[in-house]
Amino acid sequence: MTKRIISLLKADAGVSDYRINILKRESYELFFVHRDLETVRATDTTDIKVTVFVTVGDKLGDATFSVYSSYTDGDISAEIEKAKAKAALAANLAYPLPANEEGLWHSPSNFTDHTPQDLAAMISKAVFSADSYENGSINALEIFVYTDRVTVINSRGINKTELRHSAMVEAIPTWNGENESVELYECSDFTEFSAEKVSANIDAKMQQVRDRLLAKKPEAPISCPVVLPAQELSGLFSDLAYNMNYAAIYKHTNAFKSGDSVQKDLTGDPLTLTMKGQMAQSTGSAAFDGEGFTTRDAVVIEKGVAANGFGSVRYAHYLGKEPTGNLACLRAECGTLSDEELKSAPYFRCASMSGIQVDVYNDYIGGEVRLAYYFDGEKEIPVTGISISGKLSAALSSMRLSSSETTHGRYSGPAYASFEGIEIV
Repeated sequence: MTKRIISLLKADAGVSDYRINILKRESYELFFVHRDLETVRATDTTDIKVTVFVTVGDKLGDATFSVYSSYTDGDISAEIEKAKAKAALAANLAYPLPANEEGLWHSPSNFTDHTPQDLAAMISKAVFSADSYENGSINALEIFVYTDRVTVINSRGINKTELRHSAMVEAIPTWNGENESVELYECSDFTEFSAEKVSANIDAKMQQVRDRLLAKKPEAPISCPVVLPAQELSGLFSDLAYNMNYAAIYKHTNAFKSGDSVQKDLTGDPLTLTMKGQMAQSTGSAAFDGEGFTTRDAVVIEKGVAANGFGSVRYAHYLGKEPTGNLACLRAECGTLSDEELKSAPYFRCASMSGIQVDVYNDYIGGEVRLAYYFDGEKEIPVTGISISGKLSAALSSMRLSSSETTHGRYSGPAYASFEGIEIV
């Protein structure tokens, strides 16, 4: 199929350049209801997208279409014609495409030590080992084991392929009380399998769903530092890093620029963020981006100050900067807050939120809290029915980052952070 597509693209004089993105995915999937294995599914799919570039004066337009296995040469030619017409309407400044690089990469993973079938069985065993509570259970469980072959080919000599491995676990932990039951949704993905980590993660969720049933709305106002976990830090730090993306800078949607202080009047730990192409245990890790450009790391915030930009070949060229490629992974340096210091005074630890809300432009941070733990100085008390709200600038200036670290999806860094000045309402 690929050779046919390239032949048709080369034969069309109206096509200035082209790019072909291919994702070949093999998956092995298990679906449980309670502990009963209801469905086993194996898939083998190939997704092909073709981008056509058309030069119009000093402009370079592009348009993308999908190619399906049923397509004849006539079908592909018709799609090329439609893409050329769309691309000719674009008014983008021309920029150089990635060129002259070939190679095969293998993303590191211990998944290759097992067959997908064995790995899925090992994951399910690890999950159910945490299903050991009298009134709690895993109501549903879905396991997906993926082997991806990602390829980028273009008309300028790019021909790159990377083999990537990952798994995703979706679980519904449920807790049954005398008069009602509650459940939580848990989704995690990873590229390195550890039975201990999978079990510990599910066990933590089982305890959270138990506490969700017990949690009450606080009777009196709570005023103390707010603690956010890695999942929410990932969202917060990603929003900050976006401001250093070349596309945001070019479109003037960035709230700060290189040299600006992100943490003004700093009283907490200075923040250092690095956008990365490749990162161990991260499902976003990639040796090259969707354009075929080999990714390069960029320190975007250093010790609380905006540092370097990052982004695609196109926007880097527009700004006269060095491209890094589109980077999907984020690394935050850990801080000085230990578990012992955290527990030396009251705090409000968010465990489950509807999602952190960050507005850099209006200086806001907040969100609905479904489950949190109020530490009164002696014990943690589960609470619910509350929200948090505050000024982002004040929160960042007081932020204390944990000395312990974790990996969550495409984030690696402090396991949690404590913030002063965020109101609990």
